[in-house]
Amino acid sequence: MIQRKQTLFLLIAVVLTIICICLPLGSIMTDNGPLGETSIVYNLWITNADGSHSYMIWPLFAILLITCTISLMAIFSYRNRITQSRFCMFNMLLLFGWYVVFAVIAFYQGDAASQFKASLTSAIPAISIILHFMARKAILADEALVRSADRIR
Repeated sequence: MIQRKQTLFLLIAVVLTIICICLPLGSIMTDNGPLGETSIVYNLWITNADGSHSYMIWPLFAILLITCTISLMAIFSYRNRITQSRFCMFNMLLLFGWYVVFAVIAFYQGDAASQFKASLTSAIPAISIILHFMARKAILADEALVRSADRIR
């Protein structure tokens, strides 16, 4: 049911999550020598200055992948509004968990001479949280409308 506004909110959240999966989240700058080295942080790996990859941040990728899957399940479960609402709430909790993992990784990454700089891409899950909240609110409004129509009959 693409004509429902909550379906559009969930679809936009899926697209933004896929964009977040593909783009870099930030960079780690180290002060080794006159030029320093820069490592690029993605959701699945860290590309080091020498070109090697470190896959220690794969939980960020896994959380976003699960979020995309659950959002698509919520879109296609439009006949069961309560389940759809629970999917939205679970996604919001997962995305809050993504930020917890992101903060831990950003704080503990590197040594004392390194500095983490987040990019604008790291704000996309927050936008997705807002979209899931708006979708959940619209789903619960639809459920209240259906229940009130059942009471009138």
